[in-house]
Amino acid sequence: MSEPIVVTLNGSERHLTELGQQPTVAELITSLGFRADRVALERNGDIVPRAAWAETHLLNGDRIELVHFVGGGRS
Repeated sequence: MSEPIVVTLNGSERHLTELGQQPTVAELITSLGFRADRVALERNGDIVPRAAWAETHLLNGDRIELVHFVGGGRS
């Protein structure tokens, strides 16, 4: 059995055991329960465009910064 991919997500180490051996950014976003249209993601200091999420594989040691936008404001 292979070792899980380990990434740093918003400063915390995370073992991606549930996502298989070659997880993508899109799979990570889905597993976290976020809506894709309300998330921005940076991988190792580079913003990953939403159109590339399905093809962008996470690698052991990647540093992921994820921002989730929440609607609201004054009414």
